[in-house]
Amino acid sequence: MRLFDKYLQSVKELPEHELERFCSDIRSFLIHNLSKTGGHLASNLGVVELTVALHRAFDTSRDRIVFDVGHQCYTHKLLTGRKDGFANLRALGAMSGFPKPSESVHDAFVAGHASTSVSVALGMARARSLLNQTYRCIAVLGDGALTGGLAYEGLNDAGQSGEPLIVILNDNGMSIKKNVGGIARHLSRLRLKPQYFRAKHITHKLLDPLPGGKAIGRAIHRGKEMVKDALIPGSLFSHMGFEYLGPADGHDVKKITYLLRRAAAMKKPVLIHLVTQKGRGYAFSERNPSAYHGVQQFHIRSGEAVGGGKPSFARCFGETLVELAEADRRVVAVTAAMQSGTGLDLFAQRFPKRFFDVGIAEGHAVTMAAAMAKQGLRPVVALYSTFLQRSYDQLVHDVALQKLPVVFAVGHAGLSGEDGETHHGVFDPLFISSIPHMALWAPATFSELREMLSRALSYDGPVAIRYPKGSEGEDTAPLPSGRDATIVTYGAMTKIALEAAGNLERQGVSAGVVKISSLKPLEDIEPLCSGAVFILEDNPGYLCHRMDGVPLNTGDRFIPHGTMEELLAYCHLDAVSVAAAISESLEAGRKYG
Repeated sequence: MRLFDKYLQSVKELPEHELERFCSDIRSFLIHNLSKTGGHLASNLGVVELTVALHRAFDTSRDRIVFDVGHQCYTHKLLTGRKDGFANLRALGAMSGFPKPSESVHDAFVAGHASTSVSVALGMARARSLLNQTYRCIAVLGDGALTGGLAYEGLNDAGQSGEPLIVILNDNGMSIKKNVGGIARHLSRLRLKPQYFRAKHITHKLLDPLPGGKAIGRAIHRGKEMVKDALIPGSLFSHMGFEYLGPADGHDVKKITYLLRRAAAMKKPVLIHLVTQKGRGYAFSERNPSAYHGVQQFHIRSGEAVGGGKPSFARCFGETLVELAEADRRVVAVTAAMQSGTGLDLFAQRFPKRFFDVGIAEGHAVTMAAAMAKQGLRPVVALYSTFLQRSYDQLVHDVALQKLPVVFAVGHAGLSGEDGETHHGVFDPLFISSIPHMALWAPATFSELREMLSRALSYDGPVAIRYPKGSEGEDTAPLPSGRDATIVTYGAMTKIALEAAGNLERQGVSAGVVKISSLKPLEDIEPLCSGAVFILEDNPGYLCHRMDGVPLNTGDRFIPHGTMEELLAYCHLDAVSVAAAISESLEAGRKYG
């Protein structure tokens, strides 16, 4: 690995004949380290050469490289002096798995959700022009992000802006699962149409040396555009105003570097289309890139996860929905590029005509589901909490306003671990509850999730069911009652509340637990409470605004990345901290009361 270490922070000096070996070393490093820490594997293996080329062509401390989603930034972090950070990747207080300007000057912008890079790059380019500065702006846009509408808003504006900027289309035919829709088919056609680019090169070669050749070239530009339209159906990006370069091999560092420098010299909006392979360099991820998109610890030789998988709320949801759909043909499932993560693999296999993956387009998913419900279907929209927040307007305007019976399966609710601020599902209780006609339920166990999902499909209006990432807590019936204190909670925090009550009991404090299943409409739990009331929540505080009690929650802040155990302790929401807070509060009450 001596070559790897020598050129890691001076990749511009790396001899061209060593590029392939250097990229291979990077892949070996990523596979070795992610097998110990987990993280986003397949997406990072697919952009090694692209990232090396970016660093050879630009100065990332000054030029602004905006990664879309951002989970493919690991090679970028390696090349900017953060090799040691991979030992504790995504641990609390350690290096993030996403770009973070607070972590390094080389990270241009926070990015955890898709389809934002072109808008960001254009905003930076316009700031550059207005402030008379000279840095370059580059958006690295995955083809999966092209299924999101925000990408087109950015492309539409950027193409006609005249601002010098570069959009790199990283085309691997995947987002997490294989891409869907018309754009995926359009890009497939582009990959199969190199004839135009050969013709363009030959035209310039023949005309430019002739007297007046360049003028002739300009005169036949319109004819060339007609040829291009014939050879590349749609020519979407050119019509938007971009100079289109490609498609090119996204694993050829020399070629990519040449295209980047050529694009920068054009001083106009340029789109470079690169074809890459997600998961490249590791046989298991090459064969099944969706399974290796985000990994936990794994054995390199077998590709198998360390410790094996546990039953999860997502799996329980998916299996239950299949059972309910067997009995009711009106039931359909909708998701936004999250088939596996939301547990809908089984449903998609069993009912392919009743399963709809719309790509990274949460707003479209919600509005489409609203129309389905209006016409007599019973749609279930499965999204992570952090992604549901992208469709708030559609929840209000298209679903709740007409009180349409759409069921929202809100996965990864609460703290979600190592992905950090952009992925914690801590805001859904607050924004869902603010919408009239919306019901909000929170199961604590698999059995409660199954019962709620069945009830939701006959509910007269929209209902959201929020449940955590991972496996279930303990059986919560019967719940303990206490004389000194009552812990009011819901969902995943029920397990913490029970453990805290047990700790208090051993200290001689009688603490009860009241679990709420329906957050809206809110259950009347006052008769069940005795002693001092403590409200335990894995979010900034929904219940504390609706009932009296001492709040124990994440607070009005963004929570960093880390393991679930680290984050609970960081927020003082682990069982030991909760018990200590209750004990201290009771002691203070006795002292001053």
